[in-house]
Amino acid sequence: MTDLLTFLPFSPEHADDFKALNIEWLEFFFVVEPIDELVLSKPMEQIIAPGGFIFMTALEQQVMGTFAFIKKENKTYEFSKMAIAPPFRGKGYGNQMMQFAIRFAEQHHWDKLLIYSSTLLENAIYLYRKYGFVEVPMEANPIYSRGDIKMELELR
Repeated sequence: MTDLLTFLPFSPEHADDFKALNIEWLEFFFVVEPIDELVLSKPMEQIIAPGGFIFMTALEQQVMGTFAFIKKENKTYEFSKMAIAPPFRGKGYGNQMMQFAIRFAEQHHWDKLLIYSSTLLENAIYLYRKYGFVEVPMEANPIYSRGDIKMELELR
């Protein structure tokens, strides 16, 4: 059985953990792109100020993961920057994070969640599909060079 996570709204003291978790994940699977460096170095400015949200996940007071909602337009948010520290991967915590994220979006009466990902991340794509995300056409110039799949979840 997976222990229950605690979800902590982002505050400035989380900035180093938010960046470190994402950098580790990006370097393990891909590379850190300039857009990543910008967003991860200035999360208050790049995510929170324009109307987004960041959550840190903790297990017994230890921060072990994170994810963000980046505002795209009114009532549409990108679910992004999901990262889990290596010792905690593959233990079901991604399910808890996804359940919390969808519940949060529904409670805020959002219309849609978007995800940009890579088909190389088979476990992540499986998780997204499990929670109802469906593949939709990708824009001509994707935000991330690693992104080759765009998925969305209609909430209404």
